[in-house]
Amino acid sequence: MTRFYALEAIRSVPWAIQPEYLGAIEAIACRALDTPTLEILRADGHAERYAATLSAVADTGSKLAGTKNLSVNNGGTAIMQVMGPIFPRANMMTNFSGATALSDLSEDLQAAQDASQVQQILMIMDTPGGVTTGVSDFAKQLAASRKPVTVFVPGSCCSAGYWIASQASSIVMDDTAYVGSLGVVVSGSQQVQADSSGRMSADITSSNAPNKRLNVTDTDDQAKIRALLDEIESVFLNAVASGRGTTLDNVQQNFGQGGMMGAQSAIKAGMADRIDTLSNTLTRLGAQNTQKPTANRPKRTAAQADLEARRNRAEGRH
Repeated sequence: MTRFYALEAIRSVPWAIQPEYLGAIEAIACRALDTPTLEILRADGHAERYAATLSAVADTGSKLAGTKNLSVNNGGTAIMQVMGPIFPRANMMTNFSGATALSDLSEDLQAAQDASQVQQILMIMDTPGGVTTGVSDFAKQLAASRKPVTVFVPGSCCSAGYWIASQASSIVMDDTAYVGSLGVVVSGSQQVQADSSGRMSADITSSNAPNKRLNVTDTDDQAKIRALLDEIESVFLNAVASGRGTTLDNVQQNFGQGGMMGAQSAIKAGMADRIDTLSNTLTRLGAQNTQKPTANRPKRTAAQADLEARRNRAEGRH
């Protein structure tokens, strides 16, 4: 029964995440750590990417006092990391699987805004996405940042992760990275035979709550579930359109339609701004931070330049 309730909790909320990772989260929640789904994830290289990224930023600065996971280098760049699946708050999953809690990110982002030594923010993102709960609020917080935010993608930035990344001033990708998987999903199953104990579960709802337990195998109920997902997706895609300085129609037609895009294709579509390495990005941002503005012209950061170029492309200017 513990396994049943774990799956019910996961399947009761909409997700903006790559499908194979949702299966992995279900497996972890059920402690079925030898499942084929997890073998697929072990083989996709994400653990090695996380290790390489952590190593790359380890010597770039010191942790900012009072933050969860925010470091600041000598050039005035604050470095945040969004690794693994995204959840609203810290929980068993974030502790066990190296996932990210939005509550921690929100606190660290605010700390970066308040720290006088921070001139701009680099957010390193390698994530398949996560639960939709809380993502919109954090994306709005990021969009309202008083300091330029650059996102660097060393591996993948998908679904809820891209929702967040789209609100940054600039998105930089490693040449082998990919972004996309825009859309919302719920997982579900319907027991049609008795389990190993000979039992079958059944839900009976009250007379005025026929939609409280929808059957994912029923066509009419699927339409009701899809209507909910479409409503959440609308918030998602409109945020992406606003953040990337383009139209909703362009996002719907050219941002992968739920699929993923490699770096070259993503830049061509307007989903990202440039290809570079993490070390080069750190150097570029650091050099920009140390440049002194003239008396009549305020300093223009690299992230701001990327944002201006993107807006010019959206408006048809070159």
